[in-house]
Amino acid sequence: MTLTKDISLVAPKPIVWTIAGSDSGGGAGIQADLATINDLGGHGCSVITTLTAQSSVAVELVEPVSEAMLLTQLSTLLADLPPQAIKIGLLANQQQVHLVADWLAGFKTQFPLAPVILDPVMVASCGDELGDKSTANKPLDFAPFKGLISLITPNVQELARLTVATNKQASPIHTKAEFAAAAMQLSAQLACSVLAKGGDIDFAAQASAGINTSDALSDPKSDITSHRIATENQRLAEDLLICHQVTGCSPLDANGGFWLSSARINTRHNHGSGCTLSSAIASVLAFGFVLQDAVVVAKAYVNQGLTYAVGIGQGPGPLARTAWPHSLMAYPYVTSYPKNSLNESSDLQCGAFKRLDPDLGIYPVVDNLLLLEQLLAGGVKTVQLRIKSNALTSDELEAQIQTAIAIGKHYDAQLFINDHWQLAIKHGAFGVHLGQEDLAVTDLNAIHGAGLALGISSHGYFELLRAHQHAPSYIALGHIFPTTTKQMPSVPQGLFKLAHYVELLKAHYPLVAIGGIGPSNLAQVKATGVSNIAVVRAITESSDPIMAFAELTRAWESSL
Repeated sequence: MTLTKDISLVAPKPIVWTIAGSDSGGGAGIQADLATINDLGGHGCSVITTLTAQSSVAVELVEPVSEAMLLTQLSTLLADLPPQAIKIGLLANQQQVHLVADWLAGFKTQFPLAPVILDPVMVASCGDELGDKSTANKPLDFAPFKGLISLITPNVQELARLTVATNKQASPIHTKAEFAAAAMQLSAQLACSVLAKGGDIDFAAQASAGINTSDALSDPKSDITSHRIATENQRLAEDLLICHQVTGCSPLDANGGFWLSSARINTRHNHGSGCTLSSAIASVLAFGFVLQDAVVVAKAYVNQGLTYAVGIGQGPGPLARTAWPHSLMAYPYVTSYPKNSLNESSDLQCGAFKRLDPDLGIYPVVDNLLLLEQLLAGGVKTVQLRIKSNALTSDELEAQIQTAIAIGKHYDAQLFINDHWQLAIKHGAFGVHLGQEDLAVTDLNAIHGAGLALGISSHGYFELLRAHQHAPSYIALGHIFPTTTKQMPSVPQGLFKLAHYVELLKAHYPLVAIGGIGPSNLAQVKATGVSNIAVVRAITESSDPIMAFAELTRAWESSL
């Protein structure tokens, strides 16, 4: 499927700013940022803070622009091309830090929701110091940005510098415990999320050299992650995302911590990888994705860029520009930090869940036994029972679920029970459907051991990856359009996002779009390439549910 064939699947081109230094070699800085923004579908605008005379092997001269030039670039752009997201890179000195922070404070009064990503660039890829060399031993103080930025993306050396106590020299970070403690400290210092990049530190290598890299919060079974994403001979690159009051996501994730692990890519051509990562995060955020989604997409983009990078000059070459990443292999493996999940505190080795016919078609979601039996008697073969149990006693709830399962077996149907997995196991249901919050408290080994199928809800890339890591029977994608059937912390995903999710996962799972889908938008949803849709109100609010199901099925099957 080509995502640009249908105009409804194409999001408006967002404006993304980069406030950073110019790399005359074209591999990093403004040049890398603009290439990334354009490659991911945005329109890039640049505010140059610093001119550098550099190549792939050396930085010969660094000159900050004047205060007047910096401010005039900002004001001129804002008057005509206000951004949906901003990436801040190289700031040459403390004066520029204060100037940009002061401007940003005013900008935020007008555009409070625009995300701002800070990449605290201090050293070039070739090892040369950037910025004011007279203060090279005194790191920039980014405290003026407190409360103004969404995310900061330091590497391990920058993390050590940014969290050192006043008038003390930064100590190297060797262990996961030190790495995580510094990331959480920086998050508190700046009141923002932190993506601590571990590409420059190999915790496994440190351990083999006799340095203790373990800590009570890291995975005591380090091979659990390794065997899923790398061969025995591959090392892991491990980043740590510390979230700070992230909006638009599950409340469980809003202030969560997550290790993002990928197989290390053996290449010397990594010039501009930090610039590319931060500008990619800003670009994805500009399309309306939540922070966690933007981070994992940007990580996949960088992984692809490193994989296909080639040398140009005598030194490390720049990353390849590979467009929006649609290969699961490029995405990181997600592990909660600290452990807050039943399934992450134990080695979930249950394998893939029961496979389904990939074409479920119209998948009704109902809330009562009467409608359930009507649909099954009318020929429906896959259905979900979602009972709101607040008004029922535990005995009443169990009786209804037991009866529902018996009805499903009578009609030889694929009946999924929403949430109540213990009762589904006890009474032999065909399958269970779980939300993301349920994954933390559900014994997936028990569900798998009982032979049940498993469906998992998702609301973006980050949740898709977590669902994928459990190899379910199907993944639900939603909510696509506004819906009144359930209170959601996320905004409607829309067709543009749905098309990207389908492109990523269509070869791996039956995918089910859900949320506000009915006769008026069936054709648009089908155009994304998704093969199945879950419907609620279009069935439950119909005066003739059987006829409504039949009409939806005909419309779905006749759509292109």
